[in-house]
Amino acid sequence: MTQNTPLSPRPPQLLHHPLRSEDVTQRVLSAAQLRARGVSAAQTSAQCLPGGPWQHLLPGVYLLHPGPPTGQERLHGALLYAGRPPVSARRAPADPADAGYGEAIVTGTAALALYGFATAGDLGALHRIDVLVPRTRRLRSTRFVEVLRTASMPSAVRVGAVRVGEVPVAPVERALADAVAGMSDAADVRRLLTEAVRGKHCEPASLVRELSEAKLLGRPAVVGAVDALLAEGRAVAEGRLYAMVREHGLPEPLWNVELRLPGGPRLGGIDAYWPDHAVAVELDTRAPRCGAPGRGDRTQEDPQWSAYAAKREHLERLGVTVVHLTPRKLRDSMDQQATVVRTALMAAADREPAAYVMVLPR
Repeated sequence: MTQNTPLSPRPPQLLHHPLRSEDVTQRVLSAAQLRARGVSAAQTSAQCLPGGPWQHLLPGVYLLHPGPPTGQERLHGALLYAGRPPVSARRAPADPADAGYGEAIVTGTAALALYGFATAGDLGALHRIDVLVPRTRRLRSTRFVEVLRTASMPSAVRVGAVRVGEVPVAPVERALADAVAGMSDAADVRRLLTEAVRGKHCEPASLVRELSEAKLLGRPAVVGAVDALLAEGRAVAEGRLYAMVREHGLPEPLWNVELRLPGGPRLGGIDAYWPDHAVAVELDTRAPRCGAPGRGDRTQEDPQWSAYAAKREHLERLGVTVVHLTPRKLRDSMDQQATVVRTALMAAADREPAAYVMVLPR
């Protein structure tokens, strides 16, 4: 009698063909992704024996070649470890760029390297990769992965990484704050923050606000760097304001002056003033200092904003039109800001004459 012997399942192709994929997401896989491709836990363990073709990169994450991992492979592995990979690789995620990273977001120096910061160094040379996860996650730091739990997960920015595709990365300001939190050398902090502003990665005010929310402004290594950062940011903003006047054909104003009532009190400094039109432009480069609320608490009144508002109200009661510009507006919509200033200058003829004010150099 012929016995019908069941056929053994065909071994997964993954086990019997040399890996030549240029896609990092195919060279580093989680245990769940391997199971979805037909590779059992026993087969995975056998492949990772000494001298085998695979290796155990991180808990639950495997590198499918015997050589040392590249920076991109370590990055992908860190996200797989900290994220929540899909149980089945046969079911594509809703977002093709997700790659099974779940709620994990790269931050700190690794994120800055992806943004192209020279001071962050090469991704492959980093000793650790910081990954943000929600505070409710029960996950430990391990090997080269530093897990940072947070109650306020930022919205991820998708940044392209070579042969990985788009990687979820914290916004520049948050990545900088997380990187600075692990730094103790004031010179290193200064170089990093200076590059952020000069490289136009972010505005100083938003960066200092993030540092304040992370409660880092009181650290000795940060204090001097922040003062230099704000001075650098103001210089950049003033340069944009000069460019706006020149490039859009606005009348030349009096630059960087102080207004004062004759025989009376000072009215405050102004970045640009057109005395014939009684129009002033003021740059808002304020930023919170030590003692500002932490992340999640934005109810505290900003004393700098109160001073701005009081000065503006006083000037407008005297008939001076104050145009309030931020460095971000000048950077992102200079044409629109030039139109706002031009409109204010044209409207001067239809207004009541302003009170006489003295204009002094500042």
